[in-house]
Amino acid sequence: MTSTVELPLWLFVLILLFAAVTFASHFLFPSVRWFVRRRLERAVDRLNRRLERPIQPFKLARRHDMIQRLVYNPAVSQAIVDHASAEGIPENVAFEQAKRYAREIVPSFSTLAYYGFAIRIARFLGNSLYRVRLGNLDEDGIKSIDPHATVVFVMNHRSNMDYVLVTYLAAQRAALSYAVGEWAQVWPLSRLIRAMGAYFIRRKSRNELYRRVLACYIRLATGAGVTQAIFPEGGLSLSGELMPPRMGLLKYLTDAADPAERDIVFVPVALNYDRVLEDSILIAADQGRERRFNARIGLVGRRILHQFWLRITGRFHRFGYAAVSFGHPVSLRAFRARRSGDITTPLAGFLMQRIGEIVPVLPVPLVSWLLLNHGAMTRAEIVEGMDRAALSVPHAHVHVPRHDRDYAAEVGLRNLAERGMIEQVGDRFAPCESGMALLRFYANSIRHLMPPAALAGSAGAKGVSAPAGS
Repeated sequence: MTSTVELPLWLFVLILLFAAVTFASHFLFPSVRWFVRRRLERAVDRLNRRLERPIQPFKLARRHDMIQRLVYNPAVSQAIVDHASAEGIPENVAFEQAKRYAREIVPSFSTLAYYGFAIRIARFLGNSLYRVRLGNLDEDGIKSIDPHATVVFVMNHRSNMDYVLVTYLAAQRAALSYAVGEWAQVWPLSRLIRAMGAYFIRRKSRNELYRRVLACYIRLATGAGVTQAIFPEGGLSLSGELMPPRMGLLKYLTDAADPAERDIVFVPVALNYDRVLEDSILIAADQGRERRFNARIGLVGRRILHQFWLRITGRFHRFGYAAVSFGHPVSLRAFRARRSGDITTPLAGFLMQRIGEIVPVLPVPLVSWLLLNHGAMTRAEIVEGMDRAALSVPHAHVHVPRHDRDYAAEVGLRNLAERGMIEQVGDRFAPCESGMALLRFYANSIRHLMPPAALAGSAGAKGVSAPAGS
């Protein structure tokens, strides 16, 4: 037992290395993980005491565990059997397909990523590009939501900046879980988006197995009370106007609801901009035959570099105003109690109506609408037209910068003139032929709020009072 054993140096180093790895994996790493986990749990507890709707344990579960829970769910197991039978493939092959779908869908929420830097980046980016304003806010209605209910923010989709603005404006209320389309499945963007709690969906997939895996995940998340955010239009509006709702996600949500267990409360959210970053791309897609949003990475990169160059040379100006309005909550339980049968279609129509009623009216869309409807106008006529139009939208937030309608007209005209959308002839401002598509794009965002009677009335009509903020 005490005899000397001679070993080659390389073998001795290898033994030490294996011993070190064994010690670390069995003693050191578990201790470090336990220490870090305890600190993170205490940080989440402190954060949850500040949030109106605390982060749910479901959202904090490990991604691997959630994938396993999803693929072994009885509903998914039956879907695997049905898919294998329909396609004539072994069940283990169908199981691997379902597992691949689950890995694609399930997020990996990180409290540190979401509240550590994502909210800060969203706030910085939003305020760097726009003068961000909070429009209508039904504070009493939102505070009266049942704490046990699952909250779903239902939003119109104007720009990819929608994610940024709503994320930081709702940061003190809840951590949102977005339904994100295929555009974001690009490394490393996909990892960041998953860390923020978003789940990926294939908007046009007709694969029944995929749909049932997605439906099961939404049912689990909804049943656990995860706060979500969805775009019922299904994608960015190519024309600028509100688009008809698609039933996919709403159908999954309504099917997932158990009236006896947990209510679902929908909060309508409406966004609008003085300038949509992707406006020319969206218009080109709307005018094209395929109507596809074609934002190549090279084009996006050139635009980012151009804006960066303007900033470092001191020529950058923010893109006007961006506003977000939060409407009165809609209880699924109460909505369902007044109707029978499948409520998905009437619910979708009702929610889009609520969103449309609170779309913020900003200077550029309003001036665009006036010029398209009246042709050439003087500044005084534009101010008068803005004054009368404001009276016709009692539910919407009409943003009047600095409480000054003359300045609001100046903001709208300046933004349109800088982009070559209008020209001044004498004391009148008129649309340019080359800018007609852009003018229509911005006017369409509020067209549903502007009845023909909006321009009727006496020249001395008084305008509504301006909201706080400028």
